[in-house]
Amino acid sequence: MVKHIAGTFTFLALAGLAAAQAPPIGSKCTVFPANNIWNTRIDQLPVSPSSSTWVNTIGSAKPLHPDFGSGLYDGAPMGIPYVTVPGTQKKYPATFDYADESDPGPYAVPLNAPIEGGSASTGDRHAIAVDTDNCILYELYAAYPQTASWQAGSGAIFNLSSDALRPATWTSADAAGLPIFPGLVRYDEIVAGAIRHAIRFTVPQTQKAYVWPARHYASSLTGSQYPPMGARFRLKASFNISGFSATNQIILTALKQYGMMLADNGSSWYISGATDSRWNNDDLHALTTLTGADFEAVDVSSLMVDPNSGQALQNSVSVSVSPSSASVAADATKQFTATVTGSANTAVRWDVNGTVGGNSTVGFIDSISGLYTAPASVPSPATVTVHATSQAQAGAVGSASVTVTSSAPPPPPPPPPPPAVSVTISPARANVYLGHTAQFTATVQNSSNHSVTWQVNGTVGGNSTVGKISASGLYTAPSKIPSGGAVTVTAISAADTTKSASATVHVR
Repeated sequence: MVKHIAGTFTFLALAGLAAAQAPPIGSKCTVFPANNIWNTRIDQLPVSPSSSTWVNTIGSAKPLHPDFGSGLYDGAPMGIPYVTVPGTQKKYPATFDYADESDPGPYAVPLNAPIEGGSASTGDRHAIAVDTDNCILYELYAAYPQTASWQAGSGAIFNLSSDALRPATWTSADAAGLPIFPGLVRYDEIVAGAIRHAIRFTVPQTQKAYVWPARHYASSLTGSQYPPMGARFRLKASFNISGFSATNQIILTALKQYGMMLADNGSSWYISGATDSRWNNDDLHALTTLTGADFEAVDVSSLMVDPNSGQALQNSVSVSVSPSSASVAADATKQFTATVTGSANTAVRWDVNGTVGGNSTVGFIDSISGLYTAPASVPSPATVTVHATSQAQAGAVGSASVTVTSSAPPPPPPPPPPPAVSVTISPARANVYLGHTAQFTATVQNSSNHSVTWQVNGTVGGNSTVGKISASGLYTAPSKIPSGGAVTVTAISAADTTKSASATVHVR
């Protein structure tokens, strides 16, 4: 298991007010204190300088995917299940593959607790229990019930009344060393009408680094184009959610206000939720119309009180911009106004795409009055962002999107392109023991040529170090655990070699 020591953090601006996360049904427990980083709004925080780079690496055209629902998919329940238990629940001893970074227990997880992916799963096999009397969260990864104990890859126990983080460099039941349960979308939150916490999500490749509040990384990639574990993203304020269902608007509002936290390697933009028979899968599928381009990374470093605590600084200052979006013809003007709440100082500073006063490419804005003048020609991209930053609190920022249009009539739309070739791979994750095998299947769509080339960590057919894969997709693990403990199996379309799909294999 790879390790990393936390870096130095800088105190910057404050965030918006926190609100208590809804407790589990039948429980009086809070899911961490209201001022915990999971429960703190980040819609007023500045965009990270690495935002566009990370979004492009994850996939700006990749769809948002709700990785939860009702019923079965490929025979397995959809989502991450959990159970609530009383304080009298029997606790069971547990043994771990990564015992040096796991809480020794015992664990109040019933031996018949639901397993992520079902009892026959070869995936992450998370098992989660919430003690609703003592407000203790128990989480297991790669969990296998025994006669009177648990065998697991790793395990973590969290006091839901505390802001304490795991020791630096320690994993948990999740790759980032974070708890899983606080980041799940739960249907009882939909019933309550609001989700008041960040949402857990995954990406295919992460950096060999982590940022607060994460405690662990799971990668050997050192390039800055890869996001670190713990990175926070949010849905752009300018994204219009009015056309979505009431359920999806609750989810999308949370993605704007609280965002999502990078917790594990997996598929692009997969957000996590709890298994529940009440989900409407067809309705949730509408969320896949969003893409990575609709999101931005957020700098939350200003919220940190202590690198070993999940407590987040709070602030009541906020800024809103009206109108929140507008179309402006080239060389035309548009007046924007800013409303500052929580401070007697209502002055703001205006910028366009981060440049105070703007420029001739993206348009000019009076840095005091908010009068925007569009550029003489349509910029590329045509949509720019106007920001109003509180002069009382630099971390309080409001924004509006501006689409610059040409005064000439638009040309007729081009004919629709033929559907692009796409590749999917199943399963998307697997745990394989040394010397053992796992069968992967690649599906090529929108092409009569269904053949693919298989790679392991970029090497066609793999090798003895990372494992080998046959032309039919049968992967054979190496005799020794590879660097990082995981490899990537990739299927590349022969019809279009720019199209591929990947799966993560944890070698045990």
